[in-house]
Amino acid sequence: MQISLFFALFIALLAVIFSVQNTLPVTIKFLFWNFQGSLALILLITVVTGVLIGFLTSSPSLLKSWSTISTQKKKIAELEASLAEQGTQLGEAKARLEEKDK
Repeated sequence: MQISLFFALFIALLAVIFSVQNTLPVTIKFLFWNFQGSLALILLITVVTGVLIGFLTSSPSLLKSWSTISTQKKKIAELEASLAEQGTQLGEAKARLEEKDK
């Protein structure tokens, strides 16, 4: 956990240094639109947009995985309860057999 926090702080420091050094205005042309802003802001918006698109495209598979995991956990709990019940029945059956043998 501490390593990931250190890594995140390091990346944030690099982003701050990058944004301070790249304040020149740039013009972005896309189809019929023209955008003008600082290079750092344009790149930040681009990265955030890419992360959002990546998250949205991977979310269906994540939801399916979480659903599968939840279903499997329920099945495991049911099987463990069944195993415990069968263990109890086995113990009772052994006790009855021991009583008959006496």
